[in-house]
Amino acid sequence: MFEKPKNIDTAFRQIRLFTLVVIIGSLFFSGFTLYQSQQQTAELKQKVYILANGKVLEALLTDRRENLVVEAKDHIAVFHRYFFTLDPDDKVIKANTTKALYLADASAKRQYDNLRESNYYSNIIAGNISQEILTDSVQVDLEQPPYYFRYYGKQILTRTGSIVTRKLVTEGYLRTVSRSGHNPHGFLIENWAALENYDIQIQTR
Repeated sequence: MFEKPKNIDTAFRQIRLFTLVVIIGSLFFSGFTLYQSQQQTAELKQKVYILANGKVLEALLTDRRENLVVEAKDHIAVFHRYFFTLDPDDKVIKANTTKALYLADASAKRQYDNLRESNYYSNIIAGNISQEILTDSVQVDLEQPPYYFRYYGKQILTRTGSIVTRKLVTEGYLRTVSRSGHNPHGFLIENWAALENYDIQIQTR
């Protein structure tokens, strides 16, 4: 007579224990699944897909501070390349200098105006001179903005009868601005000035 209630009580305890194990297991599985999905979402947010020439390329998204030095140096090098790469073609000169002036403030515009008024660009065209620049090094101090920099490079002027190599040293400051199609690095060169610019080699052709 008393065995039946005992069996019922034992069965109830077993069912309760089993139910408790199932609930704890479900909670653990749900928590693990939520954690994994958050991890995958965070990883996916770090990936950027770029469409280039009809091909999808994968790039990784990183904090800008990790690449600040690289971006700053490249911005400075690109500016100098556009500003000093000239061919005896008015359209090429205008196209390159326009790209350069998007990367700097009025100090670069003043240099451009001074060169134009002194007939520098006209002489490039009249003398069929091609000018290119080679970057030696770029030093940037990122301790505090605006960031001071110094650029070292060489200008190569190819004339009809000679090739002239000139040393170029400039300095200025970098200010952080919004990125755009004209300014992908998000920097603006300020107070730009040439410190040295003189012939170091003349080679007869």
